[in-house]
Amino acid sequence: MAGDDVRIDALDRLLEVSLLLGRDTAASLAASGLTVARTTLLWRLRTAGPSTQRALADALGVSARNVTGLVDGLVAAGLVSREPHPADRRATLVTPTARGEELLNELGRGQAELAGQLFDGLPPERLDGLVAALDDVLERLRVLVPGAVAGEEDR
Repeated sequence: MAGDDVRIDALDRLLEVSLLLGRDTAASLAASGLTVARTTLLWRLRTAGPSTQRALADALGVSARNVTGLVDGLVAAGLVSREPHPADRRATLVTPTARGEELLNELGRGQAELAGQLFDGLPPERLDGLVAALDDVLERLRVLVPGAVAGEEDR
């Protein structure tokens, strides 16, 4: 029974971390006029580069219609543009604008700052152990969650 208690405590802590990080993320993004969904799309462009809307929909595990709405909002905000695809005249590439790149760099700096606040002073072996344990949990969770997106680890 003690093993069950430890596992439940671990899950409780993961849920609290998820809740607190979600609140912090939503609040900081709202201050920039963004939503989590729009930022997720921007972050995907940061890692994958200019992409078609179909590729973005597949990568994010959402419908093409959903991506169209997200891209429309990001275009209106001046954060991305739609550019002709160099090899397929029927397709367009969603590309971050200079303003979008600047925002992504700012978000990256914020991520690094939060990582420092959370993990500075933690002995390297404990941090390595935390990362390894979280990798194991994420691997299991991706199997358990229907529709879990391959490549989410890129964010």
